[in-house]
Amino acid sequence: MANGAEKKKKSAASLFFEALGKGFKEVGVTFIEGDIKTKLSFLIFGLGPILRGQILIGIALLCSEVLFFYYMAGFGWQYLSKFSTLGTVATKKVGRKTVYGDNSFLILLFGVLCIFAIIAFIAIWYINVRENRKEELLLKQGKKLPSNKDVFLSLFDKNFHKTLLSLPVIGIFVFTVLPIVFMILVAFTNYDKNHQSPSNLFTWVGLENFKNLVSFSGAGIGGTFLQVLLWTLVWALFATFTNYFLGLAVAMLINKKGIKFKKLWRTILVLTIAVPQFVSLLYVMKMFANDGLINGYLIKWGIIKNYIPFWTDPMLARITIIIVNIWIGIPYMMLIATGLLMNIPEDLYESARIDGANPWQMFRSITLPYMLFVTGPFLLTQFTGNLNNFNVIYLLTQGKPQSVNLAEKAGYSDLLITWLYKMTVNDTNYRMAAVIGIMVFVVTAVISLVVYNMLPSVKDEEGFQ
Repeated sequence: MANGAEKKKKSAASLFFEALGKGFKEVGVTFIEGDIKTKLSFLIFGLGPILRGQILIGIALLCSEVLFFYYMAGFGWQYLSKFSTLGTVATKKVGRKTVYGDNSFLILLFGVLCIFAIIAFIAIWYINVRENRKEELLLKQGKKLPSNKDVFLSLFDKNFHKTLLSLPVIGIFVFTVLPIVFMILVAFTNYDKNHQSPSNLFTWVGLENFKNLVSFSGAGIGGTFLQVLLWTLVWALFATFTNYFLGLAVAMLINKKGIKFKKLWRTILVLTIAVPQFVSLLYVMKMFANDGLINGYLIKWGIIKNYIPFWTDPMLARITIIIVNIWIGIPYMMLIATGLLMNIPEDLYESARIDGANPWQMFRSITLPYMLFVTGPFLLTQFTGNLNNFNVIYLLTQGKPQSVNLAEKAGYSDLLITWLYKMTVNDTNYRMAAVIGIMVFVVTAVISLVVYNMLPSVKDEEGFQ
């Protein structure tokens, strides 16, 4: 028990360095105690297994080494060698002829790919060392090494999980990890519309973009970032909890005994989910426009004299967005709540009625705690999803109304994610868009980690069992 508690107290960093130390020790022991075949394998991958008859494993390791050096010598090194400057020779036109120079974008992209290749090469080298160690220990124990046929068949038996996951893991690195690392590195460059390779190279600028983000003077956008961040958090809070509690209320109302046509009411609400969201949002945007149906009929009926600026007044635009999102989100939450409410034991309510509890007391002491316990992770997912809710904001207002007081063409209804989109697509300000992307990740990750560890379903998994 004490050892288990001690392991839990160890941080991820300490565990990493502990594993790293064990790895170095294993490499050292393997080299010192290994035979000549093992020692040669430190330089020529797979030589030891090949000489011991493990042809399949040896060829795979040797091919990995050959492929790495072929890639680095024939292609990768020309980009990696320029990684520190991202290129110095721009593409120019000399008369009618185009003289091609460096391409900062490709240097950064393939430079990152080369770094990943080097990391993979080191990992394969370590696997090669461990394979030699394993084979030597088996032979010293008087055991036979598996045949090449057994090794091949194991790829579809006990090692099938490795075979199955190899392509997805490579895909994750190429299509997820690599773009994320590339985006992070762009935040440390001056890559924007004035520095478009290959004609205009971009280069490293260190923390200049981050300083610009938190600066409140001169060309700094700290004030704009603070306003957009604050509105993003307010929006996520309202969008999450209004939908949650109103959806729960609608579900309880429909499930209440004595309510007729329950299936009809549920069907009507579900229809709003069936209609594609972008169609609904674009239609609502037109309805609330200055010349839309809402203003048109209110003026026609004499209720108002001038149109209501639903999308042009900053505060009213934000309120309208939240209200429209309620209309979109309630049906989805109603469906989830309906299923969960049916699972609450009726005995709890009967006992509460016998004790004299009124409906509000039963809701507060039975229904709400149960719902929050079960849907806590869902609430967190909804909150983080609303932090990055691009569709609702952009389809309704495109981040408008604009203001000269906000930098980088940010609008009063822009979230961090829509602001990032406008920087990237409209202004090609990739450097600041990358910085905003990093900040979106930081805000989302911090909130998710903090709230997740506070959830009752995480702290007390057996609380409602």
